[in-house]
Amino acid sequence: MHFIPENIDDYVVKHSEDEPELLQQLNRETYQKILQPRMLSGHYQGRVLSMISKIVHPKNILEIGTYTGYSALCLAEGLQKNGELHTIDLNEELFDFQRKYFNKSEYANQIFQHLGDALDIIPKLDKTFDLVFIDADKENYANYFNAIVDKLNTGGIILSDNVLWSGKVLETQFKKEDTSTPALIKYNALLKNDKRVETVVLPIRDGLTISRKV
Repeated sequence: MHFIPENIDDYVVKHSEDEPELLQQLNRETYQKILQPRMLSGHYQGRVLSMISKIVHPKNILEIGTYTGYSALCLAEGLQKNGELHTIDLNEELFDFQRKYFNKSEYANQIFQHLGDALDIIPKLDKTFDLVFIDADKENYANYFNAIVDKLNTGGIILSDNVLWSGKVLETQFKKEDTSTPALIKYNALLKNDKRVETVVLPIRDGLTISRKV
């Protein structure tokens, strides 16, 4: 996941904003109790998400893929005073874990959890969004994009995580069971070629794409 030398990476982290205490607690408990803690956005990427959200200053945020709630709390830092963040996840076992940390934050009343398939839930959300974060099953990234792009306000931002997939997007042959890599390759091409958005890929951690609706 790291595309620059470790000492440079350490320097970048040390000279970026500190991780808030609540997120430190969430980070620790995720690693102690939850499977696949590598899925956590983590300190540095979390601060990147926070900064982007503060720049956008969104009224409404949509997150597809909640995991333990770390990235949602980072994105919530940029919400307008009466803004809302809607986050969707399939894993009901993590619902209460997420809520515990949401309730500890100052954004408790602004974060709304949705449990189920995002492709079923998104059409039922009677809102438009200024900021969307996609970080769920890679096979459906293109489907999530197509489901949300018409609900994205002009000038709105879609953030897509893991778009470099540990460098696997450079591969041309895939194992039969690897459905994620070819799906991400197609998704990256979709963002590049879709005239509804303008896109730049950032080599941050496992790759983060910023797409702006024109």
